[in-house]
Amino acid sequence: MTFRAQAVQFTIRSLLGVLCKVDAAEMERIPHQGPLIIVVNHINFLDAPVGFTNMYPRPVVALVKKETFDNPLIGFLFDTWGGIPIRRGEADLAAFQKAREELARGKILVVAPEGTRSNIGKLLKAHPGVILLALKSGAPILPVGYFGSERFRDNISRLLRTEVHIRVGNPFRLVNPGQPSREALDTMIAEVMYQLAALLPPAYRGHYSDLHQATETHLQFDEGVESNLRRAGF
Repeated sequence: MTFRAQAVQFTIRSLLGVLCKVDAAEMERIPHQGPLIIVVNHINFLDAPVGFTNMYPRPVVALVKKETFDNPLIGFLFDTWGGIPIRRGEADLAAFQKAREELARGKILVVAPEGTRSNIGKLLKAHPGVILLALKSGAPILPVGYFGSERFRDNISRLLRTEVHIRVGNPFRLVNPGQPSREALDTMIAEVMYQLAALLPPAYRGHYSDLHQATETHLQFDEGVESNLRRAGF
């Protein structure tokens, strides 16, 4: 890791220690190297610094909306953290190719399938781009859920630290013969998001709140590894 990256890591981790109380014990379950696609929920601006600093020193990159790099400070941070700019609302083939190259190098790729912040913590309907990336790369998917950071603005106004919790699920691979149809893509992204929703308290599951509707048709867990839905009692 470069001196710049070490300095950013130390500075952000120190600030988070003052402003937040992060429950990140489960991050130890994340492998130290990939290839691995981590799918996360996206609540607010805290997600990235909390996630990246607690995955250190793992080799991590992330797909980040292109507009983020227009902000000099935030762009500097994501450039340091290994952000891959992606154009939202279209098939950004260059970003996907870069992501596949990073996975091929054994790195961990972080993707927020919702595509934008919820700000209130409830899961939004996800976009299926990560499905094609997982199918083409062959990398396993690991769901990681955050909750609590939606209270940050209210807490900081009252000089209170914010409790942020991170839950790490069990990994799985996507299975689909041939070129998936749009219907198959929609089914697969729903299956992935239900696995993520199962890690969160019920109030945070949003669009994926009814876990009884979840299927696992296209998901393959290693032998002896329990699905996240079954871990949650469904």
